[in-house]
Amino acid sequence: MNKKWAAKRLTINLTSSEAEKLEKYCSMTGRPATDVIRELIHSLTTENKE
Repeated sequence: MNKKWAAKRLTINLTSSEAEKLEKYCSMTGRPATDVIRELIHSLTTENKE
């Protein structure tokens, strides 16, 4: 396994509709779910907006 990605393994629980939406998106784009989820995480803001 590539050590770059071996830092943390995450298991998530999705509703049927969420899983279906993710699968449909991945099918449409030809991208694996891991890449899609990783991209969504990168887009999160983690700084305080005071």
